[in-house]
Amino acid sequence: MTRALGYKLGTIALLMLLLLIPLLMIDGLVSERQEQRAEVVQDIARSSSYSQQLIGPILIVPYTKRWQQWKTRASTGERYQAELSESGRLYFLPERFELNGQISTEQRARGIYQALLYRSDNQISGHFQLPARLGLGDELGLYQFGQAFLSVAISDVRGISNDLQLRFNQQDLPFAPGSGDEHFANGVHALLPALDTAGGQPLAFAFELKLQGTQQLSITPVGRQSSVQLRADWPHPSFVGEYLPLSRQVNEQGFSAQWQTSFFASGLEDALQLCVTQQRCEQLEDRHFGVSFVEPVDQYLKTDRAIKYALLFITLTFALFFLCEVLKRLAVHPVQYALVGLALALFYLLLLSLSEHLGFVLAYALAASACVLLLGFYTRFVLRSARLGLGFAGVLSALYGVLFVLLGSEDYALLLGSLLVFGVLAVVMWLTRKLDWYSVGKPPQLNPSLES
Repeated sequence: MTRALGYKLGTIALLMLLLLIPLLMIDGLVSERQEQRAEVVQDIARSSSYSQQLIGPILIVPYTKRWQQWKTRASTGERYQAELSESGRLYFLPERFELNGQISTEQRARGIYQALLYRSDNQISGHFQLPARLGLGDELGLYQFGQAFLSVAISDVRGISNDLQLRFNQQDLPFAPGSGDEHFANGVHALLPALDTAGGQPLAFAFELKLQGTQQLSITPVGRQSSVQLRADWPHPSFVGEYLPLSRQVNEQGFSAQWQTSFFASGLEDALQLCVTQQRCEQLEDRHFGVSFVEPVDQYLKTDRAIKYALLFITLTFALFFLCEVLKRLAVHPVQYALVGLALALFYLLLLSLSEHLGFVLAYALAASACVLLLGFYTRFVLRSARLGLGFAGVLSALYGVLFVLLGSEDYALLLGSLLVFGVLAVVMWLTRKLDWYSVGKPPQLNPSLES
């Protein structure tokens, strides 16, 4: 290899490293714009309501237990009967829990940023099956019970948009604010009429819950048998939680999904017991399923992914530029390489700024077209050939097309990228198969004045 060729390759490598500086600055700008959008979404949710999680209904029965126990006085050794008592609550989960929800969505804009809000009209029903003697057996006589109530935990009660009324064993009962239990921070509760604590009884319930939220709706399957069906007009759902839908349908008009679980699968009784006895409610809160309303195109995420391919893209473009220089016996100045590299880097800035207003696909097409036209025009004079300028623009258009396919094919991005690099290497080897590399740059041809 001649000294001139080694100098040229070293200069090109140095330029590629220097081009990482503007690329890193653009990548930081992408992160900054992402944070600004997240702040706007949180601000919109703060003024309306956050993501919603529903836990309940749970039947809660307060009690006071009194009993006598023989004790011995330490001072005299005299034995006596002491009256002891403790207070607590019994918790019962539904035998059957059903939720049928119809969801509508709308976009709320603030400046150039948007947040997705949903309104869910939920029909909730089911029944409890109280065990005989409330499962206390012969000790039932030691208990005195307070007024039982039904508790429904709702993560953000600001989203409730209707006057909640409980239909309980053919009676209409009002809901009151607050969950009524310290283990559930937010929610509503309804006081119940006297229960049959001796023989046990079935207790049917039903109510309508209209709930507004942002980003996500989660439901905890509290029933021994739980069935949940959700329908929405949003065509881009992401099903979240520990249980996938039993069936689902997604099309351009929206989606419908159905879940079915049992205590055998959820272990919810153990999670509730752990919550009320040891104050460890994480398992109860985590055992949920639902849907997240995601945006179909996240321009910031795709722009960030595009920047990750920037070095490969610049390397391929410089290789093409260098190949034209070698095959045509031209001497292209490093400044001209630098200008080409800056144009390639500015593509990502154009992509970011345009995608905030026009959408990612249109922004990509406009930014790529602008860069292809600029570089095609410039290389037509640098390489002193209209045919080479058009060819360079055509290859660059193909590279932008491949990059767009890579951005949309997350599962096959590595495979497609590997095939691209291998294909470019094969083309370079084929074009230079008869080239005498020792003669390259000996003597170098000076670049004459640019044609007008």
